[in-house]
Amino acid sequence: MVRLQLRSRGIAAESVLQVMSVLPRHRFVPGSARAEAYGDFPLPIGRGQTISQPYMVALMTAELGLGARAKVLEIGTGSGYQTAVLAELAREVYTVELIPTLLERARGLLDELGYRNIRYQAADGTYGWPEEAPFDAILVAAAAPAVPSTLTAQLGDNGVLVVPVGRSQAFQTLLTIRRRGARLEQHEGIGCRFVPLVSTES
Repeated sequence: MVRLQLRSRGIAAESVLQVMSVLPRHRFVPGSARAEAYGDFPLPIGRGQTISQPYMVALMTAELGLGARAKVLEIGTGSGYQTAVLAELAREVYTVELIPTLLERARGLLDELGYRNIRYQAADGTYGWPEEAPFDAILVAAAAPAVPSTLTAQLGDNGVLVVPVGRSQAFQTLLTIRRRGARLEQHEGIGCRFVPLVSTES
């Protein structure tokens, strides 16, 4: 997976490649889909949600540029796979999931795998986790219709937000946003397809 899907497609962050070479992705894929866990595509995990394709997990994580002291917010715990990747690289991960059954399943597995640097919240991820802000990095694992200002407000100085943005599931763009004091710098990345970011207000 790492050699054919990640390194060959330009993922150069060795720390990310190392984590993904040893993390048991199949443990995060339920049911009959587990046999395809290492394929280069997303897979269903129930409740209309998916585990992202390995390339997208690697790309988004690499864009964050995490250091060992980083404090990270993840929006959309889902299967917990992206959460585990972040937890291997950062000091603390705060993960928010709207669907309690998915959160509890992911938490159970992550606890079983020995992760102790993750905090969990069942809540509407569009609001982030303001009580714990600021964050060095924020990763959104679902497509927002626009860049959520609630999340950019929770970035620390020089913090990075990676978020897929698009109102249509047919066309979304991966954006990387960095805070420079009061200013936000935005970089437009590749096209992508994510499930929509669900809000309690939608």
